[in-house]
Amino acid sequence: MKRPAKFIRIVQFTGVLIVLFFTVKVCASPLIAKPDTILIKEIQRQLVAGETPGLYYPKSVMRFYGQINFQPAWIRPQNGEGQTWQAMLLLDCVLQYGLSHDDYHPKELLYDKLHNILDTPGKVSISEQARFEITLTDAIITLINNLHYGKLNPEFSAAWIDADNKNSFRAEAGLSLALQQKKDYDFLAAIESLQPTSKEYRDLQHQMRLLTGLYTGDCYDVPEGNIRLMAINMERLRWANIEDGSFIQINIPAYTLQFFQPDTVYQFRVAVGKAANPTPTLNSAISYFTTAPDVVILQKVFLNTILPNTIKDLNYLRDNHLAIYNKKGEFILVDQASLEKIAENPDDYYARHASGCDRGLGNLVFHFQNTFEISLQDMPKKEFFTRDERALSSGCIWVDNAEKLAALLLKNDGREDDIQALHKAVTNYKRKTFMLNKQVPIKVTYLTCVMKEGELIMYKDVYHLDKSLEMALYNVTQNLVMR
Repeated sequence: MKRPAKFIRIVQFTGVLIVLFFTVKVCASPLIAKPDTILIKEIQRQLVAGETPGLYYPKSVMRFYGQINFQPAWIRPQNGEGQTWQAMLLLDCVLQYGLSHDDYHPKELLYDKLHNILDTPGKVSISEQARFEITLTDAIITLINNLHYGKLNPEFSAAWIDADNKNSFRAEAGLSLALQQKKDYDFLAAIESLQPTSKEYRDLQHQMRLLTGLYTGDCYDVPEGNIRLMAINMERLRWANIEDGSFIQINIPAYTLQFFQPDTVYQFRVAVGKAANPTPTLNSAISYFTTAPDVVILQKVFLNTILPNTIKDLNYLRDNHLAIYNKKGEFILVDQASLEKIAENPDDYYARHASGCDRGLGNLVFHFQNTFEISLQDMPKKEFFTRDERALSSGCIWVDNAEKLAALLLKNDGREDDIQALHKAVTNYKRKTFMLNKQVPIKVTYLTCVMKEGELIMYKDVYHLDKSLEMALYNVTQNLVMR
């Protein structure tokens, strides 16, 4: 059924929520007076028998209908509120969330069929009515899960989300609450509230809504590439599950660490893994940090074993997680020239052994659980942080001004009295562990664009991950064409 031009024009000028309000008032028609007992039984029969193929979240759909005794949620009296039409039109407008309309049963959820079901009782069989009802529920549950977890979440698969595993977020519960709303906009607001709440996500989503609705066709030249770029980074932000409060976010393409606190944000420069040894994205929490984390090698071993082996093979240090420092504690980047200088005055240098993924942990290492065995650590070679592109490590994350970050963590933990002890341990290179009373969440993200003061800021796709995510998100192998 072709939508009237007036509907399209309203999308372009006013945004989705007002569009839905207009359309509900125009399209909503008197529904059947009372849910038919036969329809209830048919919904139950089809779900139990699995006769509605192709559902993305069948267990969630079953739980939803089980809670309402298999009564129809959409093909029922709605007192003129039109939530069925709101749901249908919401699925039409998923591009504003960076999602693909093709993922929500567009071939089954046809406007003509819905009009026939609601306007002409008896024209559509009970079996087809039940199938439409169930399919629409699955589409909205799928949308809710895609908005909350993301479509391609690497940690939580659709099967895991759908399983009865007592996870705290349930799409079917969110849908039930949305359907209980009475005012025109409340159903839509309830669905939208299930998205991430981080400022980065909200800013991108607001801009996406403008680009795909308000600005479209109104003398604005909106590159499709920008829309796709925003969409894939909204997806990544859904995976990150960033909440309010104190937390650390490291964004790999931006080479930045931000320590978010309720009243301010502290920013640090970082270096990350090379393309051959990429730093992974992850969610964890810093539980403690340690000063003087490396083991200082006996000078006799340095002189008799490490230095001769390094002269023979420059990769010896890297392969054995060793680093060379001068007597001032300054990290030495070993190449042929510096090695000759070291060999001339070997007593002015010494070696340390690191247990991490790089040759040295510097003066501080921040510990958080992760399966990748990477760490957040100091890097004494400050010149690294003056480079614009800082994909330099073997996977671990180097942070500039690590002592300041450690002091902020102590202050956040209510332990300002320990900052002096921290400074003394760093200065004298003495091993000391500082356990945090309150773990600080750490989010390592891969965001290649963000909104700053209304402007879209783009970063280099360091690991070349954007294109593959774009194609997976939109189920295409060619450029996305706006709907």
